[in-house]
This record gives sequence, structure tokens and C-alpha cells, in this order.
Amino acid sequence: ELGLRFQRRFLAARQLRAFPWPELEQKLKSASGSSLLADILRKTVLHPLCVKYPPSVKYRRHFLTELIKKHESTTAEPLDELYDALADILNEEESARCYKNYLLPTGESVTLSESEAIISQGTTGLVTWDAALHLADWAIENSTVFSNRTVLELGSGIGFTGLAICKTCNPKAYIFSDYHHCVLKQLTENIHLNGFALECETPNRIQTESQGQKAEGMNYRQPKLMVAELDWGSVTQKQLLDLQSDIIVAADVVYDPEITLTLIDMLQKLSTFRADGKPPEVYIAFTIRNPDTYHLFQAELDKVGIGWQIIPAPSNSIFLYDSQSTVTILQLFI
Repeated sequence: ELGLRFQRRFLAARQLRAFPWPELEQKLKSASGSSLLADILRKTVLHPLCVKYPPSVKYRRHFLTELIKKHESTTAEPLDELYDALADILNEEESARCYKNYLLPTGESVTLSESEAIISQGTTGLVTWDAALHLADWAIENSTVFSNRTVLELGSGIGFTGLAICKTCNPKAYIFSDYHHCVLKQLTENIHLNGFALECETPNRIQTESQGQKAEGMNYRQPKLMVAELDWGSVTQKQLLDLQSDIIVAADVVYDPEITLTLIDMLQKLSTFRADGKPPEVYIAFTIRNPDTYHLFQAELDKVGIGWQIIPAPSNSIFLYDSQSTVTILQLFI
């Protein structure tokens, strides 16, 4: 249904060019054009998730302006709700942060507070990148890999992949990790926003203090959640022992050649300090922006004897990301 396609793109605040505008223009020429627009409005700007956790003012304003243009290009009757919604948004103030809502196959959602800027407070970790969406797609399609297991995520950013896995794959425990203090702060807020409590916190307190989604009635078991401040270059033995896991995942952490050796060394240490001597399964997702960096990573893995294989892409794309991006997942054998 066209309205649902608009809904998924709108709530995740995708670029306006990603919307099926030509199809909308064709349907608006029919007698039911106004009712279609009213339906789209209810599924987007007036959707309860959008009302509670709205995308940026600029994004909503541009979306409604484009919707009104399409409507006015037809002979359909004016739709007052469109103009009322735009008038309300014009009175709102811009903010450096906004919300994005990612709909899950379960009918629930992952809601994130994200930065408006790609680079903010000296880091790129305050936005969700395509590799994180791709990895979550694959994880949901292969949920048995994570079921009842402990997962460590390296470079969690603001939490999308981990929250999607926690809500759909039933892990026993999930350890989010990152290093930048602003990223860790935003990550923790997003965990609370989605109705989760961290291992050191009282769930009732989080439900009281947070404006997040209620955990009651959700279709998943609450795993043990932890957030770890982790500097790959100076990780301690105690941290390594505390971070033991069955699965290690990471998204978009192989983008700089200088980081590659540090990441590989970190993975080797995590394997060495296993109490049971059994190495964890490792899945690294990344967007291939520079083929040289991608091949360097593979070459460095070969040098230290870490095996790897390319994982087939998920057959279905639940989350929307740039179709021009080349995203892949490597399974590593450490």
C-alpha cells in the first residue's frame, strides 16, 4: 500500500527523493485523491510515533510542502488538514537533534534521538549509518544466530543495530560499547528511550524517569544490557575478561586504514581472553566507500591468520538505506 511505503520512509526520516512521488501523482488524479492524501498524512506527520518523537522541523516542513505541491497540481478538492499541519510546523523552533523511528517486522519500533549533522561534537557517531541498517536486516533474518547468546557490539554509536537485535532476536545479553563520551551519553539515552534498563539500573526507575516506550506487552524478552566505554588501543585485561561474549558484531568501523590494525588487535585479544577457550563468532558490516581500505582490511586479516568470508546479503530489506551504497558483511574466524 502506498500509504505504508510513505510511512516507513517518513518515520525513518529518509531523503525526500526516496519517496514514491511519481506513483502518488498518478493516484492523485483519481477521484479518491484527497482521501489518499488524508491517509498518508495520518500515517506520517500525524502518526502517533511522529507526534511523540518527531523528525526534524526542516524535514517535516519540506515533506508537507512537497505533498501540498502534488495535491495542488491536481483538480482535487483542497485538504485543510495539510495546510493546518504545515502551519503548526512553521511555528516550531529548529533543534540540533531530532528523532527517527524505524518500524520492525514485529509491529514495534526502534526510536532514536539523533544529531541533525553528520559530524557533531567532534564525532560521526551521533547518526545512524547504512551499514548499521544492513547488519540489522541480516540479524533479523538470521535471528537464531543471536538467540539466547551474549552479544558484544564494537562501535555501537547511538544504538540502532543493538536495539533492533534486542527487540527481535532474543539475545541473553547485549553489551554496547563505544569510546566518545557524547556518543556514550546519547547511546544510554536511546536505550532508555526504547524502554530498556541497563544491568546496573532498576527497571522501574527507568520506566518512571524516561519518556521511553513501555516494556510491558512487548513481544521480546528483556535481555541483560550493558554499556561499556571501550578504547581499542588501551583495553585492559579486566575489560577483556568482562567483555566475554558468544557473538561480536560491528557496523561501519572499517573506514579508516589507521583503525584497521587496532581493530584486528582488539579482536585477537577478545579471543585470547576467553575463559572457555572457544572463540566468538564475529560479523563486521561496512559500506565500501574506498575499495583500497576494504582490501587493506582483508589483507591485514590474512597476515595475522584470521579467516574471513563474505556473508550473503539479506533477502529482504526491512530498513531503507541508500540503494547506491555498497554494503557487505564479513564473518571473521579468529
